[in-house]
Amino acid sequence: MTSTARLMDGSAPARRLVEQAAERAAALTRRTGTSPCLATVLVGDDPASVTYVRMKRARCAKAGIRSRHVPLPAATTTAELVEAITALSHDPDVHGILLQHPAGPHIDERAAFEAIAPEKDVDGLTGHSFAAMSFGYDGFASCTPGGIMRLLDHYEVDLAGKRAVVVGRSAILGRPVGMLLLARDATVTYCHSRTTDLASNTQEADVLVAAVGRPRFLRGEHLKPGAVVIDAGSHPGNIGDVDFDSARTRASLITPVPGGVGPMTIATLLTQTVDAATAQLAAR
Repeated sequence: MTSTARLMDGSAPARRLVEQAAERAAALTRRTGTSPCLATVLVGDDPASVTYVRMKRARCAKAGIRSRHVPLPAATTTAELVEAITALSHDPDVHGILLQHPAGPHIDERAAFEAIAPEKDVDGLTGHSFAAMSFGYDGFASCTPGGIMRLLDHYEVDLAGKRAVVVGRSAILGRPVGMLLLARDATVTYCHSRTTDLASNTQEADVLVAAVGRPRFLRGEHLKPGAVVIDAGSHPGNIGDVDFDSARTRASLITPVPGGVGPMTIATLLTQTVDAATAQLAAR
């Protein structure tokens, strides 16, 4: 008889994280007279990016976090974007900075990210934040990887000694989630477009993180029976990087799309914004 994986619903734990962030934001505002503030920077008017920024600002409002939106024309140069972000980094009224990506093919995104002051990098995308994740120093985790780790904790997934395979090596998802898994004593393998015989790696994974950016790229036959499957993909039609129907018959736990990783990403962003504001206001 074929078993069906248990769903790793991210909505409930995300809701609790946001509630906790809201409680902390309110307490901070009462104590200091200043509310946490997240600045969102958007280059151009890509519909998906506009929607994401609007959603993040709405969630901020519900959590008692102020948001300052900085819309920039599509023709904005890298130098102009860096200048705008640098100004926010120096503004004491702003506690966190989020650059919505992609910013456009003409933009050097790495240069833009590095203009974010480390103490305001609540999206965890600077080189400083990656180093902190890698070496276990204080700092901000990349929000999606950080949300994944919180979700694994919520479902009490023991990572110590487990084989974790990350399919994808992007600077904002694949690489940092591997570092966070390694810090929990998992044995981590990165797979990518140049990996030969991908299935031989994924079929050994106790924990599989799909971050390849291709719809339904990984199927049930790619999985080890009983694996924990984290689908970090998001494609039109509510499709992830994993073929859900075939994967759920082999996995023990699996994230749905939507409703799995996504809510945890935003909850982590809000949590880290309050963390940033708390640290900055305490230092004044």
